[in-house]
Amino acid sequence: MSGTRIPEATVARLPVYLRALNSMSESGTTTCSSLELATAAGVNSAKLRKDLSHLGSYGTRGVGYDVEYLRYQISREIGLTQDWPVVVVGIGNLGHALANYSGFSSRGFRTVALLDADTARHGDVVAGIEIRGFDELEAVVAEHGVGIGVIATPAVAAQDVADRMVAVGIRSILNFAPTILSLPEGVDVRRVDLSSELQILAYHEQRKSSAPATVAEVVADLGQPVGGVR
Repeated sequence: MSGTRIPEATVARLPVYLRALNSMSESGTTTCSSLELATAAGVNSAKLRKDLSHLGSYGTRGVGYDVEYLRYQISREIGLTQDWPVVVVGIGNLGHALANYSGFSSRGFRTVALLDADTARHGDVVAGIEIRGFDELEAVVAEHGVGIGVIATPAVAAQDVADRMVAVGIRSILNFAPTILSLPEGVDVRRVDLSSELQILAYHEQRKSSAPATVAEVVADLGQPVGGVR
């Protein structure tokens, strides 16, 4: 890993670059220019070069980037060259989907336990893992060295779940519950609000489907007659 602290905005873009590099690798591309990688990642090339400069100098002038080498360097920087045990709490519909998501294991995240407070779900098997009680969280963390917890509970239960996670030593939390968590300093939380994302898309879809307003309609909305001010 690089010795200097990387800006948070850059850290947020590194997985995007890695996804683009993975696609290039799968298609047989061995080298790429900064422009090609930036285009694939949806950023401008100047920003990409600045981001990668925080990791070190991995490009060759006139040749570009070695795709496999840059993949490795980014993976190493964001911690994907080691195995990360993950516990998922809340095994409803969303929890089931997360447990069955193959993208976790293929990117270095190993789901070691599925926990739920509902005793009716205990003993059910999802993606080859038996659902256990939430009261086993401490034992699971101690057994597997879990540092990352995923919350997929209803909003009303999320804060209590997060507090318990912190109490047993989890310091990184991915929160899918539609609520803001209040946690102590030193605990990193990433919130995934699916409903908010859909609302943003609805806004853009509404704008695209609406006919452009005429000058008369705009003036009328302002409460003024066409041609003057009353």
